[in-house]
Amino acid sequence: MAVPGGHVEYDDIPGDRGLAPLLFLHEGLGSVALWRGFHQRIAAATGRRAVAYSRLGHGFSDLPPAQRTHTFMHDEADAVLPALRDALDLPDPVLVGHSDGASIALIHAATHTVRGVVVLAPHVVVEDIGLQGIAAARDAYECGDLRVRMARRHRDPDVTFRSWNDVWLSGDFQDWDLRPLLAGITAPVLAIQGTDDPYGTVLHVEAVRDAATGPAELLVLGCGHSPHLELPDEVDPAVVAFLRTLP
Repeated sequence: MAVPGGHVEYDDIPGDRGLAPLLFLHEGLGSVALWRGFHQRIAAATGRRAVAYSRLGHGFSDLPPAQRTHTFMHDEADAVLPALRDALDLPDPVLVGHSDGASIALIHAATHTVRGVVVLAPHVVVEDIGLQGIAAARDAYECGDLRVRMARRHRDPDVTFRSWNDVWLSGDFQDWDLRPLLAGITAPVLAIQGTDDPYGTVLHVEAVRDAATGPAELLVLGCGHSPHLELPDEVDPAVVAFLRTLP
């Protein structure tokens, strides 16, 4: 499917056309495949249409046409998502985002109409603990087996990794802060955070709760950066219950 900058792979699971569809936005090193069935489980449990796509440079989507900058999440939220929604007829979706994808969901929801937002381990500001985790990932990529593992899931693992890691660790990113935008979010939000997340603390979900204009529910769990993979028996029912509350 064509979006600004190239073509992206996507998985489109049909569902009840009378219910708002779900649009899944993956993490910084993620792809359609790396949801590991989460979007399929939620679609099956709710009867909703669910769309998951791999951003440019991820999975087997086209490589990005230019090097990413510190505005890449805003660029995705403001240019790619509107085009993707139009192409796939997603006029009023529920956004489900993880990590960088959660941040993209928050940016988009602040300026576009959505039915609801589910964010897993979102980033709203740069924290030292997050930068330490990203630096540790660089070590794992350069000295460990992370590159080998990523090569199984991405067209070009070097592009995927550097487009995420280099940007987050760049000097331009140090003042990145979504908190001024959060008041624009009027749709209901479910924000999920793990207390053992090496990339961030509960500061992020608490900022969403405190600043969003619409209702915001927090779920804090004893897990790491991927609550939906680490604690599916807790996360899946919580997401399904939240979706049932949406108009």
